[in-house]
Amino acid sequence: MTKAEYQPAQDILTLGEAFYDAVEPADFPKHIIRFRNQRWAERVGLDDLSDAEWINHFGRFQPLPGSLPNPLALRYHGHQFRVYNPDIGDGRGFLFAQLRDVEDHRLLDLGTKGSGQTPYSRFGDGKLTLKGGVREVLATEQLEALGVYTSKSFSLIETGEALTRHDEPSPTRSSVLVRLSHSHIRYGTFQRLAYFSLADEMIQLTDYVLARYVPDAPGPETALEERVSALLDHAVKGAARLVSSYMAAGFVHGVLNTDNINITAESFDYGPWRFAPIYDLAFTAAYFDEYGLYAYGRQAEALHWNVYQLAKALLTIVPKEVVTPVLETFPEHFENELVSAIFRRLGVVPAEDEQRNLALLQAMERFLIDTKVGLERFYFDWYGGSLSEGRRDKSSAANTYAGEDAAPLREQIATFQPSDAARQNLAHPYFAEENPCTMLIDEVEAIWAAIDERDDWEPFNAKIASIRRMGEAYGRKP
Repeated sequence: MTKAEYQPAQDILTLGEAFYDAVEPADFPKHIIRFRNQRWAERVGLDDLSDAEWINHFGRFQPLPGSLPNPLALRYHGHQFRVYNPDIGDGRGFLFAQLRDVEDHRLLDLGTKGSGQTPYSRFGDGKLTLKGGVREVLATEQLEALGVYTSKSFSLIETGEALTRHDEPSPTRSSVLVRLSHSHIRYGTFQRLAYFSLADEMIQLTDYVLARYVPDAPGPETALEERVSALLDHAVKGAARLVSSYMAAGFVHGVLNTDNINITAESFDYGPWRFAPIYDLAFTAAYFDEYGLYAYGRQAEALHWNVYQLAKALLTIVPKEVVTPVLETFPEHFENELVSAIFRRLGVVPAEDEQRNLALLQAMERFLIDTKVGLERFYFDWYGGSLSEGRRDKSSAANTYAGEDAAPLREQIATFQPSDAARQNLAHPYFAEENPCTMLIDEVEAIWAAIDERDDWEPFNAKIASIRRMGEAYGRKP
């Protein structure tokens, strides 16, 4: 493969100062590289940086050549747990640089978390705990391996400060995270423009997004109604795809606020996330989600509600007759995407008969509810359908699979053809292992305890290697 060449960009500057504030990064007392995503550094042509250069760019935030001359804190509003908040924005992060994905020429952002105070920090210190940084790396690596369209944790540097937090033992160690994302334009970016009735800026942002993030999008010469419809259609389809991938991965984001959903439908900003240990639609990630608003089984509802808020913001420039028909397509897109996502995880080919597909999904759901077999255990053992019968006989859940509760599932899945991907992937040594690679809360806490108590990074590094081995087995590539 030809070595990737670094391709800087400054596209965000074309929007103008109405969309961001120039800021200064924090001056940290120490810089210790704890995670360097060399796979994605190679993809964007930054793999040759020395450790000192890496720290200069991603710890001290010296500008990357040809990219943004200084960091930019982006302006946005948003609904947080469905309460509108006009007092937010990039409060502990900023857009540091833009560059191009060498393979497909996508515009990518390098954004931060924990890089210091901005005009939107309010009473916060703008910093990130090391535990928070470790958790985000683990989340993004696991999600990427499971096929979720996610931001990539690009760099994690420990910064040598003692932070006080009210929701975890303090003082605690500090860090700064850099994430590689396909846009930081959020639903809340549009909401802010609607809040101030900035119609011209709304049109400008619409055209900016269409030109950079929506394939085959209509250009500025096309009627505004058609352009807005194309933008919203892209958002609706992306939201349906994103939440379906969450469901198939058993993932609960925890804070699906409109400021945490971006226009490219790429998952990002991981705080109180969790992977569900079993199939439990009421399972929540955040201790403060007292009413289960963002529970595992309500995430589709949350994304549908969020895209509705985006549509409301777009009413600043078009009548409701433009957005309503597009919004009404969300349930159909979600149903189709969910079927596709779960069948990919099962490694079998959907039937042309939708009722057959539904029967398999119902049998699977009933089995998972009745037996409480672990979600990742289940997908690991049943991947490839009939191709994995012998593997299931050796599983720790073999007796359950052979029991009466599994009979409808066994009968249904036997009628589906294994996918070509599963036929190829099952040859990987990962599928000969005894247990799947999981990311449950006890594992996360054990990894952090080793770091916190003994400064032992081996469990963290071993888990990253295990996750990437799983991703390789499923055919995932950077």
